[in-house]
Amino acid sequence: MTRIKICGLREIEHAVAAAEAGADYLGLVFAPSRRQVSVEKAREIIKAVRELNPRQEVVGVFVNTPSRTVNHIADRCGLDWIQLSGDEPWQYCHEITRPLIKVVRISPGKTATVILSDIEAGQSLALKQKFICLLDTQAGNTYGGTGHTFDWQIAREVAIQYPVMIAGGLTPDNVGQLVREVQPWGVDVSSGVEAGGVKSIEKIRAFIHAVRSVQPKGENYARDNEK
Repeated sequence: MTRIKICGLREIEHAVAAAEAGADYLGLVFAPSRRQVSVEKAREIIKAVRELNPRQEVVGVFVNTPSRTVNHIADRCGLDWIQLSGDEPWQYCHEITRPLIKVVRISPGKTATVILSDIEAGQSLALKQKFICLLDTQAGNTYGGTGHTFDWQIAREVAIQYPVMIAGGLTPDNVGQLVREVQPWGVDVSSGVEAGGVKSIEKIRAFIHAVRSVQPKGENYARDNEK
């Protein structure tokens, strides 16, 4: 089954709606961004969704943050996963205490071969925690939330060899096609479920429904990155 991550959540009602609709992961952004949340707000959101589902998994998104700070925030908030969306080298991952989502940004001209080599470099480190790579569009000097897609053929070539999460320009209207064509381990959305820069409960539900309505195919759905 394709995993679903709804990212950039800032309000309790939106996080609860995403959890109720069946999102596997809820993403809270701690990096400087219009979607950034404070530690205090994150704790309120997590408390609310855990009352609904004690096993709801929450991801903290960071960009080029000292590992000591990341681990401290993760402990304070009770995060399940850490997403590294900056320029963190693979060696940095050894310093993080929780399972990881490592973003690999796709710039124009970047090939599947280059991306696979990058993922293989991470695999070679034999990290102690679980980790998954997230393929997202590179747009200027921004870190995620670009709202732009990249060549899904590249994603498909990578997804054949490794379980990966796909982000970048996904919406309720196109995510079903992505799941059918690429068969990724997971999908990630932020701006694609917003209206006027604010999360839309209707769009969150529509996005999750669009993914769940696509019948899983292929072996990618059975693969995980368990250590």
